[in-house]
Amino acid sequence: MEYAHDLDARGLNCPLPILKIRKVLNQAEAGEVVRMISTDQGSLKDIESFCNQTGNTLLSTTSDDSEHTFFVRKD
Repeated sequence: MEYAHDLDARGLNCPLPILKIRKVLNQAEAGEVVRMISTDQGSLKDIESFCNQTGNTLLSTTSDDSEHTFFVRKD
C-alpha cells in the first residue's frame, strides 16, 4: 500500500504510539496515508479506538510475532 508518511513507533509503549500518530496526522493533508509500525501490543486496540474517535480511517492492520503495522488515512 502506498503511504505519504512513515512512523516508527517500535519500542514505545502506550500512550506514545497514539501521541506520535496524532502529531503526524495533524500535519498530514486530507487523504494522505500514514504507515505506523509498533511493538506495543496495546496499540492494536488503541489505534482502532483512536480512528473511531477522530474520524480517520484504519485501512489495514497486520501483525507478526512482535510487530504491528497500521495504515491510517487522514479523512
